[in-house]
Amino acid sequence: MKKLSGIGVSSGIATAKIYKLIEEPIIISEEKISEEKIEENIELLKSSIISSEQQINKIKEIAIKNIGKEKAEVFDAHISILKDPEIIDSTINKIKEERYNAAHALKEIATNFISIFEAMDDEYMKERSADIKDVTNRIIKNILKINIKDLSLINEEVIIISHDLTPSETSQLNPKFVKGFLTEIGGRTSHSAIMARTLEIPAIVGIGKEIFSFEEDEKVLIDGAQGEILYKPTQEDIDISKLKAKKIVEQKLELEKYINKKSISKDGFETEVAANIGSPKDIEGVQKFGAEGIGLFRSEFLYMDSQEWPTEEEQFNSYKKVLEALEGKRVVIRTLDIGGDKHLSYYEFPKELNPFLGYRAIRLQLKEKDIFRTQARALLRASAFGKLAINVPMIATIEEFKEVKAFFDNTKKELINEGIKVGKYELGIMVEVPSVVEIADIFAKHADFFSIGTNDLIQYTFAADRMSEHVSYLYQPFNPAILRKIKKVIDASHEVKKWTAICGEAASEPMLTPIFIGMGLDEFSMSATAVPSIRRLISLIDKSKAEELVNKVLFLETQNEVKEAIQKFFKDNNIEVF
Repeated sequence: MKKLSGIGVSSGIATAKIYKLIEEPIIISEEKISEEKIEENIELLKSSIISSEQQINKIKEIAIKNIGKEKAEVFDAHISILKDPEIIDSTINKIKEERYNAAHALKEIATNFISIFEAMDDEYMKERSADIKDVTNRIIKNILKINIKDLSLINEEVIIISHDLTPSETSQLNPKFVKGFLTEIGGRTSHSAIMARTLEIPAIVGIGKEIFSFEEDEKVLIDGAQGEILYKPTQEDIDISKLKAKKIVEQKLELEKYINKKSISKDGFETEVAANIGSPKDIEGVQKFGAEGIGLFRSEFLYMDSQEWPTEEEQFNSYKKVLEALEGKRVVIRTLDIGGDKHLSYYEFPKELNPFLGYRAIRLQLKEKDIFRTQARALLRASAFGKLAINVPMIATIEEFKEVKAFFDNTKKELINEGIKVGKYELGIMVEVPSVVEIADIFAKHADFFSIGTNDLIQYTFAADRMSEHVSYLYQPFNPAILRKIKKVIDASHEVKKWTAICGEAASEPMLTPIFIGMGLDEFSMSATAVPSIRRLISLIDKSKAEELVNKVLFLETQNEVKEAIQKFFKDNNIEVF
């Protein structure tokens, strides 16, 4: 027996024999081609793109059966990448101007795009890098006539071991036979992790190269929740795992009871548990897990998925679709939050030493008024079709927010003068910049609500770049400095009968749930899959006791002391976290 561990990204326990997915290496010649071969290589590129499109369409058909129509739409994005003129034209130019062969030219262009996306901190953008890698590798394999493995043909129970799994590979997995997978690289937000959760099969990623020391056809036992792997498990190990698996099933059935319920504490305090989304495609998850609304619709993804500025009509249709689907539940849409680590292929940002502190989000829109007007018009038109709240990112001063309010007021007048109906809407602030916290009482007089983005608030409070592994220890959501800031914002909003939400990673952290309940948080917003577990936890917490916990932790010195106090709270109140 051998034990390894990695990052558990999809819960569940499974035992099966190993299936090693080791792709044939892609060996690309860097030898330059003659002038006579240029057109031949361009035609080879084009024909390989056509072959790749046919293959992707077949994969999409399989994916619809395995993971559903909504999730299979990722392959529409793959087709878009396949036809992206920037990638194709740049590759053709490399062939023409530098006499690269088709495979080498595409590899060079793809590597450049992938490195840009991989360097970004935003999880959505990291997913885009996996898409680009998947699609361009497929084209290159077709250029080089390399066989592409068909995982849909697996017809016995296995656990797959691989360097990584691409979106096209993962979507072909039939959960009847593929009981789980293990990968050398990856994280919680990788495509393979997301697909594993959709397929509801256990998965562990980021294990390292040692995973390849396992022999094919030998048995392996995996625990996707704990990130634990047992190679050649004993019968006793397997028996224990069956008991654990039974408990996981019982917990899952328990959580199902909390879908579509109200979020109410043990002693009657009512809050809301909403979901974060990136596009109208994510509505399915919101409804499946019974979220009480949408606490964060990241509108920037409409821009990132486009080859040019999305039109007013395109944006209006997306916002309207989400508002109508939520049938009167509140939808919080964040205005364009671009810049920092999120870029657009059709807009050139200024070169800055620290783009996270530079020209981004509302700072860009207040300068680029035409871009802002298009989005504001689309949002206000959509407000007639549901309960809309508009959230403005990276606000730092009162003057900025007053300018934003005036801009929306003027845009509303424009629309009404044109005979276009505008519904009721709320206009709020993303609390990410510490200056907002310091004068939250003043901001609360002007904003309809606050939405705390804990990821950026932590980054800016501790002056620690989230993308730097050297200062990652300063990402401290349990630190009293952060908890005091959150309480100050909540108290300021309640003082004038406004509401506050948390939409950063901390919202779905079970250990922080009693803290936020004790502070009287009005709305939690998180990945839709986390909704039932946080709602269950809320139902087991007595708010009056949680208030006592808050009064204690705010005066502790370190985040470890805070964690210990929370763990004691759970133990004293017989609350099991899962």
